[in-house]
Amino acid sequence: MLAGSTGKHIASAGRLGSGPALGPRVSSARTNGFTLVEVLVALVVMATMAGMAWRGIDALVKSREIAQARLAQTARLQTVLAQWEVDLRALQDSHSLVQPLAFDGGSLVMTRQAATGLQVVVWSLREGSLWRWESPAQRTVQDLEDQRQRGLQQLAQRNPALRAFDGVAGWQFYCFWGNAWSNCQSTGNTTTANNPPTGPINPKTTTQAPSGLRIAMQFAEGSGLVGTLTRELEVTVR
Repeated sequence: MLAGSTGKHIASAGRLGSGPALGPRVSSARTNGFTLVEVLVALVVMATMAGMAWRGIDALVKSREIAQARLAQTARLQTVLAQWEVDLRALQDSHSLVQPLAFDGGSLVMTRQAATGLQVVVWSLREGSLWRWESPAQRTVQDLEDQRQRGLQQLAQRNPALRAFDGVAGWQFYCFWGNAWSNCQSTGNTTTANNPPTGPINPKTTTQAPSGLRIAMQFAEGSGLVGTLTRELEVTVR
């Protein structure tokens, strides 16, 4: 009986070992990765996206710079107009041949009140820029006339410290006399916004100061401002 059982166990062991040998399986699939072509395509795509992003950032920076320059130009213009209003509100009649307000086409000359006397203020348009000069306070009529000539000479020298605003192509001044607007360089010629006045230039004919002043300023191309700015200011002569 024992011998028979042992033979059966040996036969069973023989049948179990008759199959293929057990061991680790080796995968036939290739290792995952990128080919050279795929890497080159990815580099080209990233380079294109980086170029597009750079152009977008550059455009934003330039737009911001242009906007800031125009904002600064507008703020500068507002400062100039405010200074004009200050000068016009302080006009003073010297009761002499020196007029409180005179315009000869290129320069606007004012006689204004100061703390210790009268001073001459000259606004001038030269080579596309507005210039402003003011004299020290004076006490005699002769000194006022001398300072007026000195102011025109100083502006002719193009001192950068006197430059108030750039980018002006032209300007016109209209004075309010006799319930009507007239060219400050002519007399007896009324005007409207659509009908500019014409006539002989004679700024010394009318010595009475106007009660109002209309400024029409044309901006130069590339100045950041376009069109014509029209401002009407009240003139008060003491």
